[in-house]
Amino acid sequence: MTSRATAALDALNALSARIGADPLLVQGGGGNTSVKFDGTLWVKASGTWLAQARERDIFVPLPLDEVRAALRHADGETRLARLGDPQALRPSIETSLHALLPHPVVAHVHSVNTIAWAVRADARERLSALLKDLNWAWVPYRRPGYPLTQAVRDVLAEREADVLVLANHGLVVGADDCAAADALLGEVERRLGLPARAPTAGDPARLHAVNDLNWELPSDAGVHALATDAIAMAIARDGALYPDHAVFLGARAAVLQDNDALSDAVARATAAGGVAPAFALLPGAGVLVAPGLSPGAQAMLLCLALVALRLSGDETLVYLGDEDVAALVDWEAEAYRRALSRPGH
Repeated sequence: MTSRATAALDALNALSARIGADPLLVQGGGGNTSVKFDGTLWVKASGTWLAQARERDIFVPLPLDEVRAALRHADGETRLARLGDPQALRPSIETSLHALLPHPVVAHVHSVNTIAWAVRADARERLSALLKDLNWAWVPYRRPGYPLTQAVRDVLAEREADVLVLANHGLVVGADDCAAADALLGEVERRLGLPARAPTAGDPARLHAVNDLNWELPSDAGVHALATDAIAMAIARDGALYPDHAVFLGARAAVLQDNDALSDAVARATAAGGVAPAFALLPGAGVLVAPGLSPGAQAMLLCLALVALRLSGDETLVYLGDEDVAALVDWEAEAYRRALSRPGH
């Protein structure tokens, strides 16, 4: 590897580790970064954690010309899958997006502040004022992967953009180098920053009293805000707001009612949704999670709490539809990413 390539990857590792360690930007295995140089696209591997960029090899090299050639075909997603080494980690499901963008460095994050704007019905109008003098564009919701890339291509055909706000999803920034990408990300975060309500602590005694299934407490106590904050609970119980919410947590939580045991709420949620819920809300007391819930899913629960605490309850929110959720949950690429988030991987 040339000294130029080594320097580019070192800078990408440093940027990735920094943003990956910030739960306001990246949660678990979410988010992805890339760099292009010498005809090669180095992109984060699916299911790996940006926070571990300095500790392990998380980037996959792909021939940039071949990746971009695949994008000219309707079955581009399938063609991209063939480019990776079948014996190695898979490239990110957003590889096509990274290849499409002309910027040498691209960072895609699931910024809590951005998501709190991007799930609102009036998001585009409000963001136009907040980002008015940046080179930015709004991208309507599409499933991550190739459908999202096609939506971005349509947007970029009308105007160039260094900042993309993805409806019900997150944020993408592109720049000439990692320092510029980091600075641009910081500027967008500054503009979109929202105040958060302080979370109310959970009530372990009440949670224990209803827990007839031996479920567990969440790994981060801040997650209890999903049940102790009335606005956050209303948001959490009404459906999935963004892809990683659906992929790791499912479309619905179990919600305990008066005199319920946990098993009553889980049975009710399972009957309604066809799958067992990943977490349960006991109003005013806190959250219980299914046994063995992966670290990745635990991180997504915290993300949901952080987003919900930045919403006032007066906004009109746009949830993912049943078809959107089914497309994510049943997608083989996401099943692979979920598997990598489990302990032992």
